[in-house]
Amino acid sequence: MASDMNSRKSLADFRHDALQETSSTNSVCIERARAGDPGNLWVTAERQTGGRGRRGRPWVSEAGNLYASLLLIDPAPMDRLGSLPLAVAVAVHQAVRGVLPLAAEPAEIKWPNDILIGRKKTCGILIEGEALPDGRYALVIGIGVNVAVMPDNPMYPVTCLRQQGSMVSPDELFAHLYADMAEALGVWNCGKGVREITARWREFACGIGEKITVNLPDRSISGHFSGIDDNGLLMLETEDGRIMPIAAGDVFFR
Repeated sequence: MASDMNSRKSLADFRHDALQETSSTNSVCIERARAGDPGNLWVTAERQTGGRGRRGRPWVSEAGNLYASLLLIDPAPMDRLGSLPLAVAVAVHQAVRGVLPLAAEPAEIKWPNDILIGRKKTCGILIEGEALPDGRYALVIGIGVNVAVMPDNPMYPVTCLRQQGSMVSPDELFAHLYADMAEALGVWNCGKGVREITARWREFACGIGEKITVNLPDRSISGHFSGIDDNGLLMLETEDGRIMPIAAGDVFFR
């Protein structure tokens, strides 16, 4: 049964375990869930030795950046979980935007949930789920934000908050994220508030109306980014005028 995650949920409903070093904050959350943790648990680490991104890509995790994971237990019915990444992106974008100076380049959301500053990657989000033996469903939201360290990325241009003029520390950024995530999840409300979440997402979306290429597991396809539907699917207008919904892929601006 989904938990009652609604707008009445307060910051006090979440817990925080701060670690100096771990292999992966996502892995710690999954282990805690398997051991019976009730969820609403944040785990942060100053450094990760085995951080990972989407499709198992390594995520360089040296000290100086923010590495955080949030464990949720039964956050919504399974048919509503597809919109959760949008709520997560809205929260992380709000936290990042809130610590940038006015002179910084624009902070935008790149589908589905990367955060760009000046079209350079600043944050990655990895959401993982697991059905537990006791019948509960554990969902872990992993977030890595380049605060002071800017790792090389051969796929995308990258930046960090320090390069954008923000002197915020990882702990200070986490305080923003802690509050903004609670607010966004309250609005999302187990998937019932998806319309407001998608409206917020679209307000700060990067590249709507532009030509993009989407790398799928078996091919690449190009077209115009028409936007997203209420389930968070990317709507790609192909060269022959068809609208193709895409659930997962890597987006490149042309």
